[in-house]
Amino acid sequence: MKTEGRRKSSNVEDRRGRSSGGAIALGGGGLGIVGIILFLLLGGNPTDLLDNGASTGSEQPYIETEQDKELADFVSVVLADTEDIWTDLFRQEGLQYENPTLVLYTGQVQTACGFGSAAAGPFYCPGDRKLYIDLEFYDELKTSFKAPGDFAMAYVIAHEVGHHVQTLLGISDQVMPLRQKMSESEFNKYLVRFELQADYFAGVWAHYAEGRGYLEQGDLQEAITAASAVGDDTIQKRARGYVVPESFTHGTAKQRTYWFERGFK
Repeated sequence: MKTEGRRKSSNVEDRRGRSSGGAIALGGGGLGIVGIILFLLLGGNPTDLLDNGASTGSEQPYIETEQDKELADFVSVVLADTEDIWTDLFRQEGLQYENPTLVLYTGQVQTACGFGSAAAGPFYCPGDRKLYIDLEFYDELKTSFKAPGDFAMAYVIAHEVGHHVQTLLGISDQVMPLRQKMSESEFNKYLVRFELQADYFAGVWAHYAEGRGYLEQGDLQEAITAASAVGDDTIQKRARGYVVPESFTHGTAKQRTYWFERGFK
C-alpha cells in the first residue's frame, strides 16, 4: 500500500507502555494469556473478555523500535484514509461521519467497554467509539495466521472501523440487545452477520482506496488471505482439528472473504 508522504490521522492516542494493572475476567475467574488465546481459538467472543471492573494504572518503560514507528505511521495513514472515504460516503447520503480514535497500547488496556488484552486481538469499543490495537498483532498475522503484508493489517483496521460505521448507523444498537433475548447459539447467528457486515464495509473502503490509487499489486490478495485466515472454521480446525458451527462468532473463511470481496466490488 502506498503511504509515503501521505496524511496521517490526528485521531491516534498512544498509550504504549502503560499498564492497566487489572485481570481479565471470564465466567467469574481470571485467565492467563494462554487461556485467553485458547478461548479465542475455540470460538470465544472477544467482547466476553472485557471486564467492567475497576483497575489501577501504572507507567511502564517503553522504547519504540524502528518497526514500531513504521507500523504506527502506517496504521495512522490507513485511519486517515478511512476518515476521508467514510466522510465522503456519509455526506453522499446526507449524513455526518464522526471520526473514531485509534488507541495504540501494549499488553493490556482499559476501555469504556471494560478491560481488554492484546491476546484478544484488535477490537472496537462502541462505548467510547475507539479502536484498540497492540501493534504486535502485525507479527501475529504473519506468523500465527500466515497472512503477511501491510494490506493484511490495513484490512484489520478497516474491519474495526466497519464496526464504528455500524455504531453510527444504529446497527449496533439493533443487534447487541438481542444477546439478552435468546440463547447463545441463536445470538451467535446474528453476531456472525454483524461481523460479516464489518468485513463488507472493509471491502467498501478498499474499493475507494484503490480508486484513489493507494493500492499496490498484491494488496487485495493480502487482505483476502487475512480474511480467510481469521475465519472461525480455519481457526478452530487449527486449534483442535474440527469445527463447531454453533460457536462461530465471526463467520467462516469462505464467508469472510466473500463479503470483503463483495464490498470491494
